[in-house]
Amino acid sequence: AKLLKGVAEAFDLADPPERIEIYDNSHISGTNPVGAMVVAGPEGFMKGQYRKFNMKSEGLVGGDDFGMMREMLTRRFTRLLKEEDERPNGEDPTWPDLLFIDGGQGQVSAVLAVLAELGIDDVPVVGVAKGPDRDAGREHFFVPGKPSFMLAARDPVLYYVQRLRDEAHRFAIGSHRARRAK
Repeated sequence: AKLLKGVAEAFDLADPPERIEIYDNSHISGTNPVGAMVVAGPEGFMKGQYRKFNMKSEGLVGGDDFGMMREMLTRRFTRLLKEEDERPNGEDPTWPDLLFIDGGQGQVSAVLAVLAELGIDDVPVVGVAKGPDRDAGREHFFVPGKPSFMLAARDPVLYYVQRLRDEAHRFAIGSHRARRAK
């Protein structure tokens, strides 16, 4: 609860998030591209909610991280909107309170474009980019409408976000390896 309150403060959220979705993708020079969604909440990682996305777009050029992010988020939120329409009154689908995107301003812009296309404007998006020399602890955060920023080196929220990002990375790489093996 304390960490989620810290996340809300660090990223200017009204309330601590109940459902955080973290997105990453994996490929080797564009081959067998896979996207991954990891979910976390007050009880920790919600492994039953994890999803992988085998990229299907014909137009994806090898290593097009922005295109992969667009496809993954389009598929995820189109499905979420469809589920919302199909549910009886009073039942809400599992909407995220916060999206962490592995990447910088480019990935965040791609995600915001997808959400705008779908008419979704109430889900906060934060890009998490590794720092110089890909050093852990020097991550830059990209929040729309603000300059990029870093959290203090020993901030528990920074460690928490690193764990979330690392889990998404682990899941994406594992899914990519499984796809390659097939």
